[in-house]
Amino acid sequence: MSTPSPIKRRQTKKIYVGDVAVGGDAPISVQSMTNTDTCDVEATVAQIQRCVEAGADMMRISTPTMDTVAAFAEIKKRVNIPLIADVHFDYKIALAVAAAGADCLRINPGNIGNDAKVREVVACARDYDIPIRIGVNAGSLEKEIQRKYTEPTGEAMVESAMRHIDILDRLNFDQYKVSVKASNVFLTLDAYRLLSQQIDNPLHLGVTEAGVYRTGTVKSAIALGGLLLDGIGDTIRISLAAEPEDEIKIGFDILKSLGIRANGINFIACPSCSRQEFDVIRVMNELEARLEDVRVPMDVSVIGCKVNGPGEAKEADIGVVGASPNSLVYLQGEKSHLIDTNTVVDNIEKMVRERVAQAEQQAANEILRVDGSK
Repeated sequence: MSTPSPIKRRQTKKIYVGDVAVGGDAPISVQSMTNTDTCDVEATVAQIQRCVEAGADMMRISTPTMDTVAAFAEIKKRVNIPLIADVHFDYKIALAVAAAGADCLRINPGNIGNDAKVREVVACARDYDIPIRIGVNAGSLEKEIQRKYTEPTGEAMVESAMRHIDILDRLNFDQYKVSVKASNVFLTLDAYRLLSQQIDNPLHLGVTEAGVYRTGTVKSAIALGGLLLDGIGDTIRISLAAEPEDEIKIGFDILKSLGIRANGINFIACPSCSRQEFDVIRVMNELEARLEDVRVPMDVSVIGCKVNGPGEAKEADIGVVGASPNSLVYLQGEKSHLIDTNTVVDNIEKMVRERVAQAEQQAANEILRVDGSK
């Protein structure tokens, strides 16, 4: 029962990373990066699969050596998600990993050697029909830019980005996206806002080295939330000192909070107080753990008392208003039935699973209808 987001997105050029569209009218995609040893194929594949289960649209893998390129090729065979190869400095690795099946190259054209090497990499990307992601970080700006600005600024980061962009433009290669990441919230906001005024290619949002799970999540939510509210951003990565699958979950939570993209349940829950008729904190922790696998979008409101409960329940797909001994359930905004307050977790999970099954059946019926009309 969520209302559409009022945010008007900036119109950008659409490119493709594998079969995932980035930019234009495509949904804002969520990605992460593996932190396993790339040569440990089993561990890397397992980590990617956990991210896929969390909803990841694409994944990035570091390929610093030719041995990792061989591992990348094997990983690519075993996963069903676009893979971005992270390459620095060595143009030969870029050529090799493109041939190994990379869906995108994360490489800065100005950092891989002379013009001949750059032309070779761009020609390779063109031949394999894969885009390039230009990635500028505040902590690794070119020395001459550091001397010019004396410290990282939004202008400095954009100047660095435009140097790389100009190289691709001169080679008539327009299949690229750009990131200008910093660990500082204000610097990140400045850089992306300035860059969005100069190019119409897709922007990859992120706060680099945001920190540990809690503080990094807050920092990322503030910076990316501000940009997304401005309509800026086509794909996002939450950079945390945490597991990649957690980055995916946080990314979707940010998009869900802005009404931009749904991925599973949007929980509405009271902060709990002395009016609560059941342990709201325990109930919500259990529900979040049990329903983590759900990808069908829905709003579920769980309020511990009848003061705010009915109002929130009427706006949700499933709403529960706490009371003793029985809590009141609303379905699609209408009063439905009572449930035993002592078993509220089991009852809510059952209702959610039933709604998921209904949604999946409707989707299957629509596929059959479309196929039958051909």
